Amino acid sequence: MKKGKHLFTGKAKTVYETDDPQRLILLFRNDTSAFDGEKVERLERKGATNNKFNAFIMQKLEAAGVATHFDRLLSENESLVKRLDMIPVECVVRNISAGSLSKRLGVKEGEDLNPPVFEFFLKNDPLHDPMINEYHIRAFGWATDGEVEVMQKMTFSTNEVLKKLFADAGLLLVDFKLEFGRFDGKLVLGDEFTPDGCRLWDARTREKMDKDRFRRDLGGVVEAYEEVARRLGVPLD
Repeated sequence: MKKGKHLFTGKAKTVYETDDPQRLILLFRNDTSAFDGEKVERLERKGATNNKFNAFIMQKLEAAGVATHFDRLLSENESLVKRLDMIPVECVVRNISAGSLSKRLGVKEGEDLNPPVFEFFLKNDPLHDPMINEYHIRAFGWATDGEVEVMQKMTFSTNEVLKKLFADAGLLLVDFKLEFGRFDGKLVLGDEFTPDGCRLWDARTREKMDKDRFRRDLGGVVEAYEEVARRLGVPLD
């Protein structure tokens, strides 16, 4: 697959066109950012770790019946993916209270949420990804009612698959965000699933094993990502 022109640069990934108009290349960089890009740092090995981590998770989801945009790994830092018409909405599931939920509602961090909480956010960094609901999505035409239903169903399916996967590795899946896009007339999971976009705690100690280590200056960010990958059986070498 021949890499084409640069298409887009995000906070931690760069997107390239290919000689196939229906495929893109994702380059996972070592860049790490928080607070909508206000805090930025380069962390060695992070790009390769996230690339392989994402490939592993996407393949697990595909095997469980959750359609994704992932095709295959191309290199240490690159993956081939389907080119999607992305929906500008983030789907968030929370199994345990943490992050913005605790701040917004004054809820203590670490409370089990039963049933899990589902939330929509508009993907817009300048506006700090504001919370939205189905009425906003419908009014502004970001997705159809049918697509909203499918996104919710696929997000909860992902939650069930990954909660067990991480639990078997001695980890708690606290929360995560997903993005979806259209491909050949159907919705598939896009973007990535890595410790950059979810919260993972050690099940015994509740030590943070995700990007909160970077947000809170706890150190050992890539080491924590690699430990999660090792527990899951992600081939990093």
